[in-house]
Amino acid sequence: MSLALSTLLFEWRRYMAAVMALALSGLLVLAMTGVFIGIGKGFTAAIERSSADIFIMQPGAKALFSGPMGMPRRFVPLAYNHPEVVEVKTLDMSGGNFQNIKNVDPTATAADRAKQGAPRQKSVLVNIIDTAPGSVTIPRDYSDELVEALRQPFTVAVDETALTPLGVKLGDKALFNGQTVTVVGVLRGYPNMMQPTIVMSRDSLRMLGQAFEGPRVGPLMLKIKDPARAEVVVAQLNAMGNGQWKAWTRQQLADANAGAMFEEGILVIIIGGCVVLGIIIGVAITWQTLRGAIMANIKEFASLRALGVGMGSLRRIVMELSFWVGMVGVGAAILLTWLLSLLALSNAVIISMPPMLLIVVGGGLIAISMLSGLLSMGILKKSQPADLLR
Repeated sequence: MSLALSTLLFEWRRYMAAVMALALSGLLVLAMTGVFIGIGKGFTAAIERSSADIFIMQPGAKALFSGPMGMPRRFVPLAYNHPEVVEVKTLDMSGGNFQNIKNVDPTATAADRAKQGAPRQKSVLVNIIDTAPGSVTIPRDYSDELVEALRQPFTVAVDETALTPLGVKLGDKALFNGQTVTVVGVLRGYPNMMQPTIVMSRDSLRMLGQAFEGPRVGPLMLKIKDPARAEVVVAQLNAMGNGQWKAWTRQQLADANAGAMFEEGILVIIIGGCVVLGIIIGVAITWQTLRGAIMANIKEFASLRALGVGMGSLRRIVMELSFWVGMVGVGAAILLTWLLSLLALSNAVIISMPPMLLIVVGGGLIAISMLSGLLSMGILKKSQPADLLR
């Protein structure tokens, strides 16, 4: 075990302030960035978890909700011209007003009825699925029981985080655009902090008279024979489309959706401000903590110089110590962000931590720690062997 690592382990209290400064700086950046990525994932969860291998959108679309989305309905049979395509469905969404129905006890007093409050009415987004077995529009984590329940007319499913805002529970009846529907399923892992979302079958929406049968449809969702050939089929479909459409693999679309979040100017300003603030806090506190710790051990450094250890070796010890402080800070930042994400998820807020984000932020925290160690080098000049005789 190196001298720097031994020093950190046995004198960890002296370096705790530096570790916590780095951890909180990392938490600030990870949490803010993760929230914005999570907002996007909340909108696209049903798409990213679908069994679709390929998506087809307008050629000008940069992401799912960026650019034109509508497609001519005639593109549906055209997509079947590729021999490896086995299913084509449209990704359609709808919306409307959702109102819970209060079950009023006829024997309740007027005061008790007043406590129940007025019915809640919310504007909701509707994700539409086709309930045929194995349909490409059904997310992979939907159970067979849930799909069977949604096959019944006038039924909906609601994510658990939307139950309270909508004022319903499993088995309740409610009004969707003035018509009665029944909550037959409760989803988990589909929070939407911007707008409550319900799931309904295309058949139920059609029976409610809400389905749009016009000449344009949503993006196309394709299932192919061999998912491993998705990139090859995408290239062939783009060639077949001759510029009329743009095909994406599911992963390509997911990456584009994540990147589209950072094209918004206000988001870049907010995240950039958090990064600058995190750097200032991290460097200032870590620098002063390392400087104080080195000063507290100045006699030990002087003893090493008296034994013939050169100033270059002492500088390397300080830099290695800074590196290990940074590594511990990175681990603490990831742990704190993960704990915060669990708390946030219970309130319908997703904090996403993709690997690339962890690598970038972790590398930045280590760089801050190393810079702080570099700024602390000057204190080594006070490690004079002659001072040991005083």
